[in-house]
Amino acid sequence: MSEPLLRALARMRGLILDDAVLVRAVASGRQRGQQPRWKRVELRYVDLKAGRRLQLTAYDDTQAHTSNHAPGDEAKAAVDDLLDEPFGNWHVETTTQQHQVRVTKRLEALVHTTDRAEPVEVDTAHDREKPRLLAENDPVLVALGISSVDGKIKPSRQAKYRQVEEFLRLLDSSLTEAIAKGNVRKPTADDPLRIVDLGCGNAYLTFAAQRFLTDVRGLPVHLTGVDVKQQSSDHNSAVAGELGVAAEFVVGSIAGASLPEPPDVVLALHACDTATDEALARAVEWQASLVLAAPCCHHDIAAQLRQAPTPAPYTMLTRHGILRERFADTLTDALRASIMRLQGYRVDVVEFVESEHTPRNTMLRATRTGAAVKGGSVRKEYDDLVATWAVRPKLAELLAVDGG
Repeated sequence: MSEPLLRALARMRGLILDDAVLVRAVASGRQRGQQPRWKRVELRYVDLKAGRRLQLTAYDDTQAHTSNHAPGDEAKAAVDDLLDEPFGNWHVETTTQQHQVRVTKRLEALVHTTDRAEPVEVDTAHDREKPRLLAENDPVLVALGISSVDGKIKPSRQAKYRQVEEFLRLLDSSLTEAIAKGNVRKPTADDPLRIVDLGCGNAYLTFAAQRFLTDVRGLPVHLTGVDVKQQSSDHNSAVAGELGVAAEFVVGSIAGASLPEPPDVVLALHACDTATDEALARAVEWQASLVLAAPCCHHDIAAQLRQAPTPAPYTMLTRHGILRERFADTLTDALRASIMRLQGYRVDVVEFVESEHTPRNTMLRATRTGAAVKGGSVRKEYDDLVATWAVRPKLAELLAVDGG
């Protein structure tokens, strides 16, 4: 039978705040017509050097965010904030029982409680191994020099390994959602998913994506890397042959690369300055279903800001060089997202890798809907933005988008 939601959550609150009985709590799903801040949150107690803490791990579309809270008022405040979120389900495990709370359409609670066959102990160890999408000893990581021959990540390559892992998580979640919604076709052995990596360089992420999608996800894919350097193509082809993977590498510029068939997915990771714009323009030209672009430097708009007068009252945004450069980064990617929306894409701007590991951590994720925007608020926002700042985005030139 159902019961008042507040009463059920109050009971769960008491269990969660009891570090002697809580094994784990998980909040997920959403209540009807509402959307919580996080897709999923996990809570457990851990013992750190500073003492026992309630650890919260909150997941969004791309990654996990972890925070630790001291028992008492700090933990209570954190738990109360989560209980106020419109999650549709709560699962609370204690040493002796498991409680499942489901929120109904009438905002009541259905609570199901089961007793454990045997009591369990609370595990407060904080050094649990994080699940990896590619194991440290994966042949791809060894061949790329990220791991040593004995299957351990090299100390000097930890940042690259972290980048690979976070990219794969983002690619995995983006593809899963796009295929489920019908925005990306479901590949078959006879018609594999066509993926192109523009400006692939040494193809760290190209090979990682191919390995993960085929061997872990079991998706048929055909992956092509494009780079202007013949040396990169030769090196990457040799690695592909050594690994026996179905990947090919084309020599050519992003703007001029020729592919036998239009790709379904376009990757452009850390292409410098307007090379990202060229990659986005090619994706639109190919009508790619999914685009993942991680921009690198943003010199073009930054140079335009130095030459144009700053509109009032924003002088402080461009007076100091470091602030002007950071603002140029934000403005550039905001304009790119707006232009992609005008071309019929749904766009998210997400964090690629945590900023403590790299300052180039923004990812533009664009999913094609096919409904190009000719006017309305999206067009007006774009026109007002370019007119206010007197800039001309390179992507607008490549796609012949008139603005201002």
